[in-house]
Amino acid sequence: MQQKKDVKVLLADAFKQLVLEKPIEKITIKEITDRAGVIRVTFYNHFQDKYELLEWIMREECVNPIRVLLWNNMTAEGMMFLFNSMLKNKEFYSHAVRLEGQNSFESIARKCFVEVIVDYLKDHSKNKKRKYEWLTPERAAEFYAQPLVYLLIAWIKSGMHETPEEMLEMYQYVASHSMMDLPEDL
Repeated sequence: MQQKKDVKVLLADAFKQLVLEKPIEKITIKEITDRAGVIRVTFYNHFQDKYELLEWIMREECVNPIRVLLWNNMTAEGMMFLFNSMLKNKEFYSHAVRLEGQNSFESIARKCFVEVIVDYLKDHSKNKKRKYEWLTPERAAEFYAQPLVYLLIAWIKSGMHETPEEMLEMYQYVASHSMMDLPEDL
């Protein structure tokens, strides 16, 4: 298992280097494998395409590490980890966020965050009767993931000048206040 992860890391590192040089849409699997020093079949043993590789990078760097924090009711710490992780890889995410279309950065990020939120909601609501039948963990996760992804993308596209602490404070403010409260503080 460790060797499999090592190959994935090797491919991810190669991909991240290439993203700094050219748009993701123009990067080929051959370029990734050549840079990683492996053959093409090795890539396909681990990933379906470069978009799945991007998703794996997001999960490994941003999403999976915050699971433990969320499960231990450390949401603020999880958000800080997320903002810091993206800031640490600012150059990569500044290029990756430009990916649009069917496999956009936005859709990949939303998918990752929806999955972790669904897992959290299902795990923490076991054996409880739902107050609203229509409000499933999947629908709630979509609702909460959307503003998070919007905030991350807006932050990345604006140059990530705000500190992770400021981003956390803004996210917490908007998430905990009604739209009717905002004119007072804007």
